[in-house]
Amino acid sequence: MAVAPPWSKEEFEQKLRERGAAYHIHHPYHVMMNEGRLNREQVQGWVANRFYYQINIPRKDAAILAQCPDREVRRHWIKRIVDHDGKEGDQGGIEAWIKLGEACGLERDEIVSLRRVLPGVRFAVDAYVNFARTAPWQEAVCASLTELFATNIHRVRLENWPRHYPWIDPRGYDYFRRRITEASQDVEYGLEVTLAHFTTRELQERALEILQLKLDILWSMLDAMYVAYVDKIPPSRGMR
Repeated sequence: MAVAPPWSKEEFEQKLRERGAAYHIHHPYHVMMNEGRLNREQVQGWVANRFYYQINIPRKDAAILAQCPDREVRRHWIKRIVDHDGKEGDQGGIEAWIKLGEACGLERDEIVSLRRVLPGVRFAVDAYVNFARTAPWQEAVCASLTELFATNIHRVRLENWPRHYPWIDPRGYDYFRRRITEASQDVEYGLEVTLAHFTTRELQERALEILQLKLDILWSMLDAMYVAYVDKIPPSRGMR
């Protein structure tokens, strides 16, 4: 059987970008949030649960660094950990997310204790970290390409949230502002690595599967939140 020829880099990039149709911005929970149709509890629930994802991003990136033998790639990639964990003079994205939670009316301990994290969210995020630990590092890089669709989502939040949720302290929006720049820089390099590695049709189709896996993870996090905060069906631990 004849082997299908690889797509050109331009065709392959376009196919990656087309997966944005399944990005979690289109999830009903996210649509409600950006249209101002969530109540205070539902917004707080999203912020508190999403924090578990935020704190695991550096762990995911550390797993990529641990497996990557290429020093040049590591020198680029380590910036992602610093962006979230912070450094002297910059508290980083994780702290900025805590400030967002406080701006939404959550107590700091309520956020960092993780007691509001739903089991479904925890399961999805842990699956992502485990993928980064066990997959070839190039595949873990590919999974990060949901950042292709992230810059716009932060701009939308900065535009819509102050109008829809005036009870949120605007000083809490720093995370969204900083990620507009950071995500643009991150995705440029992640895309470069992916286009350089996935060069056969078989590998390119594998890359699309990986990107879909990451999209499914983000979507399933919102599924768990929708069930808990919109459908009002508590997780099993809440039924004991």
